[in-house]
Amino acid sequence: MWLDYRWSWLQPVRYYTGYVLLPAQQMSLFPSIIANWFGESAASRQQLIHENKQLQAHNLILEVKAQRLASLETENIELRELLSASEQVGDRVLVAAITAIHPDPYSRQILINRGGQDDVFIGQPVLDAYGLLGQVVDVLPQTSRVLMIADANHAIPVQINRNGVRAIAVGTGALDQLELIYVPNTTDIIVGDLLVSSGLGGRYPSGYPVAKVTQVTNVPGEQFATVYAEPSAQLDRSRHLLLVFNERAGQVPPASIWQGAK
Repeated sequence: MWLDYRWSWLQPVRYYTGYVLLPAQQMSLFPSIIANWFGESAASRQQLIHENKQLQAHNLILEVKAQRLASLETENIELRELLSASEQVGDRVLVAAITAIHPDPYSRQILINRGGQDDVFIGQPVLDAYGLLGQVVDVLPQTSRVLMIADANHAIPVQINRNGVRAIAVGTGALDQLELIYVPNTTDIIVGDLLVSSGLGGRYPSGYPVAKVTQVTNVPGEQFATVYAEPSAQLDRSRHLLLVFNERAGQVPPASIWQGAK
């Protein structure tokens, strides 16, 4: 520095010496540059991994919400159909939801979230948006058990909507099939006929859709025809039901049920 101060002619020498020393200076800085680069790359990679995990979690939440919305849309459609059905029913109705299905594969019974506190009674007819589903067979304060028309122990008087011919439809144990028993071979019944409740016996009100005839077999020499029908109610899909309050149905007051259980 003293020589540089005393002799100005050394200034150009110092200036051009910088070109010679520049590579050495850059090489000396290379390790720190590499270290900083790797550090920044690692930090960026960790940040990307973190952001990717957040995006995956957010995407999963959105997919679950979309599935829930689809389920709610289906439920909304079912409730609208049920509301439409309730408007066509002349009697007072109460909406109920299915909470459980009987585990026995040979029993077609369900549990609903309405009971004696809602004035539900044994023998009460149960509908879905499409037709007659069954009847209440057991009542507790907050829940009830419903025997569906497909149960092998269930029978309902019906009549052909086209001509009024009466018959008895019994459950086969299959959710998609009922059988009409004691139908004479000469009966005017064809595939596609709508079967409705006849009202006989006083258990079910008349005029509710029960099933549609799917098979009619007349065996020569036999007294009765073999007739099968598909239930109108969606026994394996409906989640919301209508409990019908009808004075003509055989009602057992909830109070007498509880007294009998004591």
